[in-house]
Amino acid sequence: MAELPVIECCTPLAGSSLSEERSVELERVLKALADRHRLRIVNLLLRAGGEPVCVCEVQPLLGLSQGTVSHHLKQLVEAGVIEREGRGTYSYFSLVPGALDAVREVFSVPARVAVPADPKAAPAACC
Repeated sequence: MAELPVIECCTPLAGSSLSEERSVELERVLKALADRHRLRIVNLLLRAGGEPVCVCEVQPLLGLSQGTVSHHLKQLVEAGVIEREGRGTYSYFSLVPGALDAVREVFSVPARVAVPADPKAAPAACC
């Protein structure tokens, strides 16, 4: 009868790659994005390919009052996700370059680091 290899049940943790300061910054961004209207605004700006979009184009898309749209835009500006550019009496908005990169990195799966099993070590007692 062949002897089966022993497989440890617990995967070693690599630890968090987020500092406390960075997690506070990302929390602010994620809170700003955690609204369906603001998500639609960000999606609109992403689809604009880097070109600034006039607030007059955002309002009809959302079907909200001008004041409510301004509130949502302000939240995204304060979170550092979008930036505002004044052109006469109109405001144009665009995504801050790289503003969403940190969010993507948090949710990306890092390459697994192989941790060789030490045959002399006792099995983990976590399970």
